[in-house]
Formats: sequence, structure tokens, C-alpha cells
Amino acid sequence: MEGLVRVPVREQEPKVRATNFEEVCYGYNEEEAVAEASRCLNCKNAQCMKGCPVSINIPAFIAQVKERNFEEAYHIISESSALPAVCGRVCPQESQCEGKCIRGFKGDPVAIGKLERFVADWAREHGIKPKKAEKLNGHKVAVIGSGPAGLTCAGDLAKLGYDVTIFEALHRAGGVLSYGIPEFRLPKDKVVAAEVENVKALGVDIETNVVIGKSVKIDELMEKEGFEAVFIGSGAGLPRFMGIPGEQANGVFSANEFLTRNNLMKAFEEGYETPISHGKKVVVVGGGNVAMDAARTALRLGAEVHIVYRRGEEELPARKEEVHHAKEEGIIFDLLQNPTEILVDENGWVKGVRIIKMELGEPDASGRRSPVEIPGSEYEMDCDTVIMSLGTSPNPLISSTTKGLETNRRKCIVATEDTGATSKDGVYAGGDAVTGAATVILAMGAGKAAAKGIDEYLSGKNN
Repeated sequence: MEGLVRVPVREQEPKVRATNFEEVCYGYNEEEAVAEASRCLNCKNAQCMKGCPVSINIPAFIAQVKERNFEEAYHIISESSALPAVCGRVCPQESQCEGKCIRGFKGDPVAIGKLERFVADWAREHGIKPKKAEKLNGHKVAVIGSGPAGLTCAGDLAKLGYDVTIFEALHRAGGVLSYGIPEFRLPKDKVVAAEVENVKALGVDIETNVVIGKSVKIDELMEKEGFEAVFIGSGAGLPRFMGIPGEQANGVFSANEFLTRNNLMKAFEEGYETPISHGKKVVVVGGGNVAMDAARTALRLGAEVHIVYRRGEEELPARKEEVHHAKEEGIIFDLLQNPTEILVDENGWVKGVRIIKMELGEPDASGRRSPVEIPGSEYEMDCDTVIMSLGTSPNPLISSTTKGLETNRRKCIVATEDTGATSKDGVYAGGDAVTGAATVILAMGAGKAAAKGIDEYLSGKNN
């Protein structure tokens, strides 16, 4: 039957890409995109849109791709998403839009993510920008953090005519898009910087090197600098560790530090003044997308890399595509295993890991089967670097310096899901600062909801 199989996407060969930091996936060209778009059934009651956290009008943009109206397709996507070139690359489409696609019941779902990426890349290459608001409405809003939540909230508010300033702690805008996700998945200059420029083109100001809670506090922004509302999209940058012996040794990194040194500080490039220690044998602890990113980065720096994860392959939280790419590149998966101690030499450096084997017991509250240690199954693995990728939580700096801002026991800011409103009047929050570490697109959905919440709040206040 026709249309059951999607148009394949071209990629770098595994052996070649395992030695460079260039993008793995080449994306569709015009012919491939049009061919894939023509597989879309243009359903009247489109399920794919229900699977999209920012509600892109998916059938409408794909219909335009099919007719080669790529500029119109871009404007349709831009109505809902500020970061299409990013989402087309890093969104877990298989569990969202594509997971709901009717085509997927009998064959491959339409490659919605690859089409979104094609449209965004085409628009960038042809100098197409999102449409700016006709006039400003005279209201000032501050956005803290220039990651996916902040950029989305700022972009949506700017389109409504608000005067928006983003405050970013680091020296480059983009948040986790700049420091967290590696170059080979998300090119920084070509894609991230260009998407940030598109948000600026909507009229948003971005001030870098401003640490809210240190340089200036939220109360000062509102009382002294004339901002009528504030959105906190400061992410979750505080790494978690296991609390096992030897974790303080030299050669133990959090995935956060390891990836930030590489992505933001360009440690992988020759001649940079911020190099990173190159391990020869690296153990990455964890099974999420961040663990895959850290492992694939270490591999490209020349290491033999093992991923140690306490559950089995079915339970790996990372995207199937990431696991597939990691395996193709030669990363070794040691599953149903867990470190109990990091072994340290006389100079304080990592020399290995003591690991115990696990088996899956009964399902826990989340429905996942809990790993149980197998007595007497411990063994030692030699290594010189351990990267802990066990998730992150929000940095308490903002919550601890803002009076009246409620947080929960995990130090996450408490905010309503539909508007992002916090316990403090005029202050909104969303993304990882509220949920703990999650996905780019969920943070964007939260930024979008908060922009609507802020608009309703300020419209109501000023009427």
C-alpha cells in the first residue's frame, strides 16, 4: 500500500560522525519534504495537534509544504512556536504529535518533526523572519532566563505588543539549548543563535551576564525598574549526585558541567582556553537523553564509553533515536547495573567503579518496575572518568531572594499549569524551574501559557 513508509532522512555515517561534532542528521531537502508532506491525510479532527504542547496547526503547515509554499508554512508554525528549528530537532515527536498520527496505526507516522525542521531551516536560509507586532502597548515585562520557556514567553508577549526584556545569567542566550544539548544534535551558531535572533526581531531585548537574585532581585525589577510582571524561566541547573563513596574524587563530573564545558565553552575545539580533561575510559551513570548526550560527547573526545543504568533497555528514559544513535556510534550499554562506590587512587583521581548487578522487581508507584540488587554480584570496572547524569533540580537562588514566592520540597517554584501564576502577585513561572528537569517543548508550552496568563493579568489590571 502506498504511503505506509516515511521518506528516510539522510545521516552522517556512524564511524565518521563518532569523530566529529557536526550535526548527525542532515534533514530533508525540498523534494524529500514535499514527498513526505504528501503522506499527510489532512485529517479534519487532527489528533497530531492534540499531541503538541504548543498546539501548532500541523495539518495546515504540512498542506503548504505539499504545495511548496514554504514561507506560508513557516508563518503558520510561527503563530504557535518561537523555536521551530530547535523543536524539529530535539522534540520527542514519537510520543507527542507523531505518536497520535493516524498514519502510524498501519505504517509510519508522518515525519512531522523533520518537516518542521525543514520549514524552519528553509526560512532561515531565505531570510524569512516572524511577523512583529504593529505597535507597543506601553507595558513592560521582565523574563528571567533565555532558555525555551523564556524565549517562548518573551516572543509571545512581544507579538502582543509588550516591551519585553530577558535577563540571562550566562554570557550567551539560549539556556539549555546553548549549554546543555550538544552541537551534533543542535548546532549553536546555525540554529540556536538564529532562533534567538528571531525572538529579538520581534522586539525583545536580551541582557546577558545578569544573575537575578545576585545582580538584581525580582522585587527591585518590579519596584524600581518599572516591570509590571515577571516570568521566571530559570531552568533546573543544579545537578543531583548518588551520595556514594568516592564521588568527591577528581574525574567525577555532573553531566551538566561536562556538557556546559563542551557546548558553551567549546572545550571540544582545538586552541580554546577552557579545555576539559579527556578521559580514556568513561562511565556515564544514567539512562536519559542527557546521559546519551554526555556519553556521545565523551566518545567524540576519544574515550571508550560505558553507560551504566540500573534498569533494562525497555525502561531507558532516553528517546529511541538517541539510544539507536549511541549504539551505532559504539557506546557500550551496561544495563541492570548500578555503581555502589567510585574507586580512588592515592592521588585522589578516579581509577574505577564498583558496580552491583540488578534485577527488576515489582512495579513502583510510577508503574515502572523497581530495580533490586542481586546479592554477591558486585564487580569492579576500571575507568578514569565518571559522569553522573541523574537529573537536575532548580537552583534556589531566585526563590531564596524573592519574598512571598512559594516553592515545594524539591525547591521547585509552585505555579499553576494553565497560567503559570505563582504565589506572588505579578510573578509567573514555568519550565524546569517549576517541573524539575523535563523537555524543551514542555518548557515552551509553559512559557506560552504564562504569556497568556500575564496578558490576561495586565489587561485586567489596566482596564
